[in-house]
Amino acid sequence: MPAHLPALADETIEILSLRPGGIVVDATCGAGGHTERMAKAVGESGTVIALDQDEAALALARERLGEAPQLRFVQANFRNLPAVLRAFPIDRVDAICADLGMGSFQIDAPERGFSFRGEDELDMRMDRRKGPTAAQLLRTLPEDELGRILRNWGEEPRWRRIARAIVAHREADGAFTGVALREVVHRAVGAARRRGVDSATLAFQAMRIAVNDELGALVQFLPAAIEALRPGGRLAVISYHSLEDREVKSFLRAEAKGCICPPELPRCVCGRLPRLRVLTRKPIAPGEAEVRRNPRARSAHLRAAERI
Repeated sequence: MPAHLPALADETIEILSLRPGGIVVDATCGAGGHTERMAKAVGESGTVIALDQDEAALALARERLGEAPQLRFVQANFRNLPAVLRAFPIDRVDAICADLGMGSFQIDAPERGFSFRGEDELDMRMDRRKGPTAAQLLRTLPEDELGRILRNWGEEPRWRRIARAIVAHREADGAFTGVALREVVHRAVGAARRRGVDSATLAFQAMRIAVNDELGALVQFLPAAIEALRPGGRLAVISYHSLEDREVKSFLRAEAKGCICPPELPRCVCGRLPRLRVLTRKPIAPGEAEVRRNPRARSAHLRAAERI
């Protein structure tokens, strides 16, 4: 069984302030690292609802954690949290954790298409039952749409050159494997690394976000999570790139502020009240010791808030 090192695990459990008997949600179970700690914190009298859209992730978590009485595994995207809770049925929960990163078991499986090493057609779907694969999108999307994905979701400044190179590659009947896409990017913009990161990384990030509608799911999940929390309940979200972190940061700040009236109005007329108390003025990042143990955690940022 592959080793599993969840990012910021101690910090997450501490800030969630879990208690025995609590009802909690791990909205992105993965291999079950945070799930395991949540289950220990709430004990056999509690309930841990562990969601993941990846069937392979749930299978690995079940294998690792066994059939503890407090665990409930559900294959679902976290954007569907309200429907999952209704099915139990559960009205309110004490804590919700969402780790937005990918598991090492996914990255290290070449056939999944999340790494540069794969010789299979790029898949990149977290839920392999749904939607087009990355290879299908690369073969069919217009050049301007590919450019939009690279610009908006990869934050790639050289998006035009890469989009043109992708179209030229497919017009030459080139395959879209992990190795092939990396070579396309390298031919377009060079193989030079920035801050030790391969130049193809942003293109892979952009395509993965597009395939899984990751930011759309996050936008749906965040308000649903707040609705699901009881007063005093806590939400913790771990993000790994600036697009996710900005979305989480702006949402938490807006819900902590309440009022959405234009600043030029002399007084509030919307009547919107704050729903959150932000617990992390700045995001919590892993320390040097954790990064040495788990280099893939180096970009993790934890933000948390409490329902009021």
